[in-house]
Amino acid sequence: MPDPVLALDLGGTKIRGALVHGAGSPDAAPRLEGLAESPTPAADGPEAILAAVAALAERIGVGTRVRAMGLSSAGVIDSGGGRVTHATASLTGWAGTDVRSPLAERFGVPVSVLGDVHAHGLGEARFGTGRHHSSLLLVAVGTGIGGCHVLDGRTVLGARGAAGHVGHVPVPEAEGVPCPCGRIGHLEGLASGPGIVQLARRLGAHGSVRDGPSLAAAAAAGPGPAREAYRIAGLATGRMIGGLLNVLDPEVVALTGGVTEVGGHWREAVSRGIALEAMDVVADTPVLTATAGGHAALLGAAARALDDLST
Repeated sequence: MPDPVLALDLGGTKIRGALVHGAGSPDAAPRLEGLAESPTPAADGPEAILAAVAALAERIGVGTRVRAMGLSSAGVIDSGGGRVTHATASLTGWAGTDVRSPLAERFGVPVSVLGDVHAHGLGEARFGTGRHHSSLLLVAVGTGIGGCHVLDGRTVLGARGAAGHVGHVPVPEAEGVPCPCGRIGHLEGLASGPGIVQLARRLGAHGSVRDGPSLAAAAAAGPGPAREAYRIAGLATGRMIGGLLNVLDPEVVALTGGVTEVGGHWREAVSRGIALEAMDVVADTPVLTATAGGHAALLGAAARALDDLST
């Protein structure tokens, strides 16, 4: 059996990793071994963050030969150079960090780096909803809103690695709403998890509605501000997806993230939003629930590492 890939997924609160076997073929069923995680020292700067990544890699891979290392990382990534070009304040000083070189020098294996949503999209395309389809649009709706277009098994990264920021598409429902990126009127400010909570509060929701679980409980209890917030946010999200169907024409769309698990009124509103914007020729594009699971980013990071070995 070929040596595995050591895959890591670096987020704002935790780092996860595993040895991944069988990520080289979409017809395979990848297997994860030694899955582990550790907290991200997000406020301590790049050196501390990379040290934590390396420590977890050593913990998972001690005594094991690996072919390569694949890292899924928060931030906008220049995958060719292995460097973070832009990042939010969730990881202090992360923008500008050379991620690849320190890890490659320490472990003596090739290291590939992808943005976290790109890694998630590749994992979903190869081993989840996108398997056996020529193209996939992944839309992730949670604390933020991100996306990834995978075409013929390759992630579309864009000229600057920033492709897939679907949360920063303007939508009418978000008019006047601040976005975390600093602009006004983008989808993420309205329709991310925190955005929907804030919307519900603006609509008059009870003070007990403070987070996703309490919002979902209030919506399930009956008509009111919480349910209306999901409707508005779902409609806006659907409008964004419908517009992208017109531009990208993917074979299938996969929805993932905490907000998508609410289903019900949110999901119905997404369908209505798509119908408002999608041209007839793309209106019937399947919009499905992602199936690669919580390890999709690890699978995508491993698959990209193997792709890079073969080029």
